[in-house]
This record gives sequence, structure tokens and C-alpha cells, in this order.
Amino acid sequence: MRLLIFGPGYTASRLIARLEGRAAIATVDRETFADRTRTAFEIASATHILSTVPPGDQDPVLAAYEQEIAHSGAWIGYLSSTGVYGDAQGAWVDESAPTGTGRRTARAQADAAWCALPQARVFRLPGIYGPGRSPLDRIRAGAAARIDVPGQVFSRVHVDDIVSGVIAGFDGPPGAYNLADDAPAAQSDVIAYGCALLGLPVPPLVPLERANLTPQARAFYAENRRVANGKAKRVLNWRPLYPDYRLGLRALSATTSPATTSTAPPPASADQR
Repeated sequence: MRLLIFGPGYTASRLIARLEGRAAIATVDRETFADRTRTAFEIASATHILSTVPPGDQDPVLAAYEQEIAHSGAWIGYLSSTGVYGDAQGAWVDESAPTGTGRRTARAQADAAWCALPQARVFRLPGIYGPGRSPLDRIRAGAAARIDVPGQVFSRVHVDDIVSGVIAGFDGPPGAYNLADDAPAAQSDVIAYGCALLGLPVPPLVPLERANLTPQARAFYAENRRVANGKAKRVLNWRPLYPDYRLGLRALSATTSPATTSTAPPPASADQR
């Protein structure tokens, strides 16, 4: 296997570590992206190509290299977002649900463009958490708030379950796959559980209209959905190691300490992979 990764970041770094010794891995970052000769060579040499680059006004990888990727004959993967489904008013959504109705128009367009490549596997991800990017880090840093939005739930996924999903996709057919845990939950419940794990006080619930949120963060609460992962389980034989946030946070609390996590960044969204 020779894997080419566009935009190596948080999730890709975990994938690279998992595949150490099993694959030759090349990466294209911001500095090397404009080197068309080198990038075209890497595309032609790859057996597997994975893009983790979020879109701007358009998908930058396809805008620059769609023809080379489409004709490479390689396995193709793309890390997308469950934000393409928009607001489902708390209902479950699977890969057959409509896309493009939410607030992330560019993301939905990029998702559709990758899905249009016959050999592409598009992995749709909810909120990503893992070592150094979890509610535990925000709690320890004193930056965790509990937002009170009755009936609001979010799906999430541990970064290592994304890695195992992508690896499972190496042998799976093309198409879109939701990689999410089994237990969508309210943000306030996740923070309360994290506080209990750390033995720290639980922040009070704050109504959304009184919360000091950025416009981007406030828009996050405008969508409410539960993400179904049955297709990935059925077709890829994938199973999340952390099927709910309790298991994921317990594992993180057992392997990290305040000294190593208190200055870490917040958990990654699907656009900060």
C-alpha cells in the first residue's frame, strides 16, 4: 500500500500512526500543495488517496487535482461532515437522507463532488474528540459551559474510531458512510459526566440566549439530529471501540493527566480534522 494524504492533521496523524509499518505514506500539506509536478507524481504513484481538507468556497483538492485523482485508479477516501444533512429536528439520519439543506453549503457541495467520483468512499463525521481534544480538556481549562437547549442532541465520534472506519473502508465498496457513535446525547450531559470523572464541580446550565457564544458556535445549536451508523457496521463490518461518550471519556481520563492536557485545543469539529 502507498497512501497519499492531502491535508495531514489531527485525524490523519492518528491514521498514520496506526498504519506505521504497513504502508508507505506520503502527505501533501499547504506548502507542497502548489507543487503540481510533485503532487501529480504522488497521485500517480499512490494505491490509496485520502483527502482530509475542508472546503473553502470550493473543495481545493478537487479544484486543483480532480482529473488526476479520478484517473489514478487508486482507492479514494474523503473525510466529510454529517453537517451535510442539516437540521432533522432530532430525528435519525442515515446515508439516504437528503443533503445540502443545512448551514454548510460549501461542505455539502464538496461532499457531493467527492461522492460523484465512482471509486470514492466518503466518510461523514460528526463532532470529533480524542486525546488532547475532548470535553475533559475544556473542563480542566475552565472553558466548559453547559448550554441548555431542551431536546437538543449531538452525535460524536472518537478519533480512533474514525481511523478504524477508514481502514475498514479500504476493503469496502465506494459510497457514503456515517462514522458516529451509537449514543447521541446532549452537550450538557457530556460536560456533566466529564466533570464527574474528574471530580470537579458541574457548571450550571446556561440558556442559549444568555450564553456567550460566537456566531459560529451559536449556529451549531440550530441543527438537531441523530446520526445512524448502521451502513458502516453492515457493509464495512466496522464497530466503534467507543460506542458512547462515557466509554470514550473514561478511556481518555485513564490515559491523560492535567499536566498534559490543560493547554490543549478544544475538541475538533468535522471541519477541524
